[in-house]
Amino acid sequence: MMKFNQYLLFFFLLLPALSYGQSQHVLVPEMPRQGQVVKARIIDGDTIPVIDLKPVAFFAPRIFKNRADENRYRRLVQNVKRVYPYARLAGIKFDEYNEILMTLPTEAQRKRAMRQAENELRAQFEDDLKRLTFSQGLILIKLVDRQTKHTSYDVVREFRGMVSAVFWQGLGRIFGYNLKTEYDPEGEDRLIEEIVQMIEAGVL
Repeated sequence: MMKFNQYLLFFFLLLPALSYGQSQHVLVPEMPRQGQVVKARIIDGDTIPVIDLKPVAFFAPRIFKNRADENRYRRLVQNVKRVYPYARLAGIKFDEYNEILMTLPTEAQRKRAMRQAENELRAQFEDDLKRLTFSQGLILIKLVDRQTKHTSYDVVREFRGMVSAVFWQGLGRIFGYNLKTEYDPEGEDRLIEEIVQMIEAGVL
């Protein structure tokens, strides 16, 4: 069962993270800049530069009720750190792959590009994703929704069609996965969101 679960995650949840082997990127050397352009505000005839600073997150030390509570939290931190890079990659590549598909005029070309990309993705990520635990798989489903703004079910439906989405949703439920799971950062996924923010802030 675990082998099937890992394959399900590999093949469908990271489908938007496909790379398109035929694309070419031209690197343009960056010219050195003199100074920095910023917004300005005029106050009483004086021009005052205005610089928008990024929000700063503060994380209070966590207090645990007991050792078991601490151990559960540490396992959650470990699991989120394990799968977050894959979810982040899915979010970055989701829009990119959509743009690539939009440039291909025929369905045959799109299918051929997807098959090629699937093979590349399998070669790059299969060994790592085979080692995911069931709990990590559930977190990955949630974080895919966070990063792409689409549930995993929607991702499958967009790239594979309604029939495939319904089929894999039904099969996934048998093995304990719900591809329609939505990320709830204000509710049951509050701790996951806190951990992700700490990862993004460089605290973890």
